[in-house]
Amino acid sequence: MQEIYDFLKKCGTYYLATTAGDQPHVRPFGTIELFEGRLYIQTGRSKNVAKQLFENPKAEICAFDGERWVRITTTLHADDRLEAKKHMLAAYPELQQMYSAEDPLTLVLFMKDTTATIYGIDGITQTIRF
Repeated sequence: MQEIYDFLKKCGTYYLATTAGDQPHVRPFGTIELFEGRLYIQTGRSKNVAKQLFENPKAEICAFDGERWVRITTTLHADDRLEAKKHMLAAYPELQQMYSAEDPLTLVLFMKDTTATIYGIDGITQTIRF
C-alpha cells in the first residue's frame, strides 16, 4: 500500500473513473493520503463523482509517472469521522479554503478490496492487493 501511495504522490495527478448508469466518467484528482492503514481520497459530497460513488462504489484510478503507470481497481467507502476529515485537510491545506472537517459536504473515502497493478514500459508488471 505504501508503494501505491508513494506512486500517486509522485504523479501528483491521477484519474478517477466512476460510472453513472452505463456511462463511464473520468476526471483528474490529486488527493491521496494514508490514514489508519488505509488509502484515502477527498471530494465534495455535492459533486457528481460523490453521487456516482454512492450509487456504485466501484472505481478505477490510473496514473503515469513518466516511466510506469498504475491501474487501481477498488471500492471507495465514505468515512464520516471528524478525525479522517481533519487528517486529509491537514495534508492538503489548500483545500481548507473550500472545505472544513466539520462541514457535512466534505467527503473522504477509503479504498477497500483493492488491486493495484504497476506496468513498466519494459513489460514488467507488479500487482499489489490490499
